[in-house]
Amino acid sequence: MRVRIYSDVVCPWCYIGKRRFEAALALPEAPPVSVRWLPFQLDPGAPVPGGSVTEAYAKKFGGEARAAQIIAQVTEAAAAEGLGFRLDRAVRSNTFDAHRLLWWADQEDRAVGGEPADGVLPNGLLDGCQSALKESLLAAYFVEGLDVSDHRVLVARAAAVGLDADEATEVLASGAGVSEVRSEIAGAVSADVTAVPTFVLDGRLAIPGAQDPATIAHHLNRIAAPRDR
Repeated sequence: MRVRIYSDVVCPWCYIGKRRFEAALALPEAPPVSVRWLPFQLDPGAPVPGGSVTEAYAKKFGGEARAAQIIAQVTEAAAAEGLGFRLDRAVRSNTFDAHRLLWWADQEDRAVGGEPADGVLPNGLLDGCQSALKESLLAAYFVEGLDVSDHRVLVARAAAVGLDADEATEVLASGAGVSEVRSEIAGAVSADVTAVPTFVLDGRLAIPGAQDPATIAHHLNRIAAPRDR
């Protein structure tokens, strides 16, 4: 089954949802899947460099008290999935270049593993450089407080998952992936993706939000089941 996941690197529920999706795949009843990460920007107007996330949340959600409440809620939800969020030191980041690097990582995966007729690399959730880079960037932002718009951070994270640092630098310095990422973001809008994470199963069912593992596994099996002719 092909699973395409619309996600943003600065979305807390995307990281939480990733962990829950992984837990769903670990259930004995879960079918095998191939995964591709697709871009979505929650804050496309974020400046480079950005300021404090807590300040941005206060402006967006109506004050410091409400921002603190939201941060506490997502931090608690993350902790339940084994994630140690530190949003108090997170930096507001523009994620467009991070998505470009993720696009390039997907191209590198395809070059190594081959590209089947349906256009999706046949790998599992944790296989391949794109998934490894996605995990690394989420951790960089939510756990380590790094600016994921900083090209130095992006290159270091690419190198850490086995991608070539010089090639990553060249990708970011050039226009590589710009039109492709814009097209994929536009595709999300056309597909009525309004929130992330959104999991699209075989192009037939979109599951919005960070659902619990049992619910995700149920939908995976429902779509994987043979259809009546």
